[in-house]
Amino acid sequence: MMTKPSKPNHRDRADRTRVTILRAAIREFSAHGLAGARTDAIAESAKVNKALLYYYFKSKRGLYAAALEEASGIVVERTLAALDSGYSPGERLLRTALNHFDRILTQREFQSLMQQEMVRVRLGESEAMPLLMEKLFKPLIEKLQNTVREGVKAGELCEMDWLQVMYSMFGANVFYFLSAPMMRLAMPFDPFDIKAIESRRKASVRFLGNALFVDRAHGTRLAKRTLADMPMPQIKNFRLWRKCL
Repeated sequence: MMTKPSKPNHRDRADRTRVTILRAAIREFSAHGLAGARTDAIAESAKVNKALLYYYFKSKRGLYAAALEEASGIVVERTLAALDSGYSPGERLLRTALNHFDRILTQREFQSLMQQEMVRVRLGESEAMPLLMEKLFKPLIEKLQNTVREGVKAGELCEMDWLQVMYSMFGANVFYFLSAPMMRLAMPFDPFDIKAIESRRKASVRFLGNALFVDRAHGTRLAKRTLADMPMPQIKNFRLWRKCL
């Protein structure tokens, strides 16, 4: 006997409404910042009454903090997945570096939010970042630190400073995208061309495969496997993506 599917209860509807508002808020805050974002635009985009924004989040700042946490939580969750203990410490690092490159490539809203928030941190105006650092990013950094130390202890990775490993993994990716508008003036190619991005993506992982491992042949094999397992993500509208950079 077939049973009718149960109707969503009030909590389910409330959760979906909250998520819808957060997604709209992430888009609005990433485009216009905390000061420039309009709650009217968020409510319109989420197709809800503006009063619901304040019902769920109390204030515009509360909504901003929740949107920042939502976007950050997704990124941290995916990064932790790349650090899955099913792989050797070295392969985990390669996967994390590639995951970071792809995140910069595809998650422009998070990038924009973080850049704005870093400015606010420097000005002493950030209320959200200290909480996010303690709740999300600090545990992630500690796991990365432990992964490097585990790899060194196992003899897979060279003896090195774990913090420098982190800066090398992530800093090179950030610098590539940050410097691209200037580098296109000096290079015989456009760094934002899709083929150039794909080439740089491969080169970054291959470099780490040679630089971090005691056995370079082993590192090269892991880099090749990582690239095969994690193909470059598709960008639906590449022309529009370029305009957003």
